[in-house]
Amino acid sequence: MPAPALFAPLARRGLALPNRIVMAPMTRSRADQPGNVPTALMATYYAQRAGAGLIVSEATQISPQGQGYSHTPGIHSAAQINGWRKVTEAVHAAGGRMVLQLWHVGRMSHPVFHDGALPVAPSALAPDAQVWVVGGDGIGRMVDCPTPRALETAEIADIVEDYRRAAGTAMAAGFDGVEIHAANGYLIDQFLRTTSNHRHDAYGGSTANRLRFLDDIVQAVTDEAGAARTGVRLAPFITARGMACPEIIDTILAAAARLDALGVGYLHLSEADWDDAPQIPDDFRHALRARFDGTLIVAGRYDADRAQAVLAAGLADAVAFGRPFIANPDLPARLAHGTALADFDPGALFGGDARGYADYPRQHPAPAA
Repeated sequence: MPAPALFAPLARRGLALPNRIVMAPMTRSRADQPGNVPTALMATYYAQRAGAGLIVSEATQISPQGQGYSHTPGIHSAAQINGWRKVTEAVHAAGGRMVLQLWHVGRMSHPVFHDGALPVAPSALAPDAQVWVVGGDGIGRMVDCPTPRALETAEIADIVEDYRRAAGTAMAAGFDGVEIHAANGYLIDQFLRTTSNHRHDAYGGSTANRLRFLDDIVQAVTDEAGAARTGVRLAPFITARGMACPEIIDTILAAAARLDALGVGYLHLSEADWDDAPQIPDDFRHALRARFDGTLIVAGRYDADRAQAVLAAGLADAVAFGRPFIANPDLPARLAHGTALADFDPGALFGGDARGYADYPRQHPAPAA
């Protein structure tokens, strides 16, 4: 049996959770078409997993420009807002808490999503990456990302306002907060790194300039959602998609100090999760903790033992689980009881219907709401 800390309540800087098990954001591409609208099936899927201390939604584009994958939901139309409201109502009825992850993919996109126009980015640098696109035959395929168009300085303020509006509509849709996706090679991360940001204006060059876009967005989002209800996801050790920046660790630590000063509720550390990924060094974890006094959430191939160890060391306050939640809607109960975990169907991860999505059985009854 795991030590009880993983299942202990958490109350820190406005975040109050009944346990320290977070459902990580996972793209599942089930939004209704046309319009990328959240569905009743999505409401069922998330409500099934309401035993998590906190659910972070799948990444959700803040605008049409922010989309980079097929069938991912948005938060910029009336139909999308109404669809998400049904999701939050279902999660709350099941006793859960849920935040919406705000997303702009930047160069991780394709012209098919933009009426033939190029995706946008800090600089016109290709990511050497692919995105998932459903063709006219209904089949999803990975396609190469083109070289993006560099944003004009004046356009940046418009994107910041898109984040502001998305945060406000997320709260109106009933979410308990929002998480700004600033990780994994998407737009904000692209601004943070010297490898993807070659700008010569106020948003490029120095560390302070490369942090300016994130800073502008956080201030806009916290105006709408409140600082304590705002989280930020960062990924300092992820190098794929042309993101191996030699200055990123110092940049992330500077960001953490700034986010702490702004009173942001939590930081969500996205750790590399492939088999031979580098381990996060303890000196970085200690440095991050020293700079940020809010809640620290970590994510990246954790099991119960590893989760308990990082909590016991004081280097995290909660642990996010991604893939284990797919086939185990009652994951917290399974971890608490030492129940074997089911394996998910990899062929049903993206797109489709309830199969491999909302049809995985529970081994333990749902907790009373």
